[in-house]
This record gives sequence, C-alpha cells and structure tokens, in this order.
Amino acid sequence: MANKLQSPGAFLTHLLEKHNLNPFKMSKDIGLSQSAVRLIVLGETRISVPVALRLAKYFNTNPEYWLMMQMKWDIAEAGKDKELAMVLRGISKFTSKPSAAKKAAPKKASGKKPAGKKKAGKKTASKKPAGKKPAAKKTAGRKPAARKTAAKKTAGKKTAAKRPAARKPAAKTTAKRRSTRK
Repeated sequence: MANKLQSPGAFLTHLLEKHNLNPFKMSKDIGLSQSAVRLIVLGETRISVPVALRLAKYFNTNPEYWLMMQMKWDIAEAGKDKELAMVLRGISKFTSKPSAAKKAAPKKASGKKPAGKKKAGKKTASKKPAGKKPAAKKTAGRKPAARKTAAKKTAGKKTAAKRPAARKPAAKTTAKRRSTRK
C-alpha cells in the first residue's frame, strides 16, 4: 500500500480503521462537521490547509504530509483528463534566447569607459543615470524631433565633456520646479 498512490480520503479511511475510530468521533475531536469528514473520506472534498493542520495534530504527523498527498492525488487525477492532455500537447516548451540588444548594451558600456577620462570614469559611471534624468527634464519643452537629434549628437567621446556642464543647470531647474510645485 505504501508504493500505490491512493486518495487522501482512502488513506484517512485506512487510518480510521487502523485506530478503531469512527468519522463521528474524529469530527468532534478535530472540530469539523461530520459531513466535512464524510466528504473527505469519499474523495469529494480536497484537504485544505486548515484541515491538514487539524489532521496533522490529531494523527501526530505534519501538515505537509497531508498537503503533499493531496497534491500528488490531484496531479494523478489531472493526468487522466483527456481535454487537459490535448491542451498540454499544444504548448511548446519555453526556451530562453538572449536578445542581440541586451548583449550589445554591455559591450558599448564597457567600450565607453576606457575611451573617457580615467579619473572621472568611476565618478561618471555612478552618476550617469542621475545625469540623464535632469537632461530629459530640461529638454521637455523641445519638439520630439529636437530630442532625437540631441540624442544622436551626444553619442561618443563628446558626451563625457558635455555631461558635467549639463548636470549643474539641470539640478538648479529641478530645485526650482520642486519649489513651484509645493
């Protein structure tokens, strides 16, 4: 019986017989209704977490044992469902494919660091996201076409020289905007 998969209700019936218990006495002892115990024994109701906790305490087991038994039974029953089998046949396995854009981005970032100033490279690497955000706020009044051309012009070594100048005015405008919002 240990290797054969059985429903949690059948196992509960086996335990009741083994210990000379009836469902009525057990239902009173664990605080469940007789009908709830009867439905579990018949296999019409699943063992929930609260019921698993009660059964574990009563039979001196752990709740994971009861929940694992219920899960294995559910999986075995789902395996018998022909409609589910048809759906599962139509599902292909997920394969992770790294995109070219994600691979290229780290290469560009690593290529820019040696090209820039060596002393300022460490400082600008940590402040790059902060430098970009205020610049975007500053250009918010421009037309979309102007933003695209500004982004194209900032590519390369010239951006390292322009960034420190762009940060200071952007910080002032951000401070002004915050004070006007309050």
